[in-house]
Amino acid sequence: MAVPRNALRKWERVREFALGLPGAAEEFPWGETVTKVNKKVFVFLGTDDGSYPLGITVKLKDESAHAHALTCPGAEPAGYGLGKSGWVSIPLAEKGAPAAELLCDWVEESYRVIAPKRLIAELDGR
Repeated sequence: MAVPRNALRKWERVREFALGLPGAAEEFPWGETVTKVNKKVFVFLGTDDGSYPLGITVKLKDESAHAHALTCPGAEPAGYGLGKSGWVSIPLAEKGAPAAELLCDWVEESYRVIAPKRLIAELDGR
């Protein structure tokens, strides 16, 4: 399956943004790309090899952000019971998919939910 170039650009931008957050680290459990802070995942990036549609999964505790994310084309509560905790899966290749800027805002919100206070303070001090 070919990866749409626009979706791949968004995916790369989101990945780069996530890795730029204080204490962020990339790991590859289950053959997927995730970004963690303090050994906890704050964004699931899936794979970029074309084996699955490109998308991201983030934890959104803010009710309006969570509701907004779920209005995106193809978005749904994350599987494996994660949706109950506020995790939302957002496809990037759908027509009308969110812009990279909005995706990065959601990644930052997910980071703020997961990261320790000292790292959030470091982010706020930038």
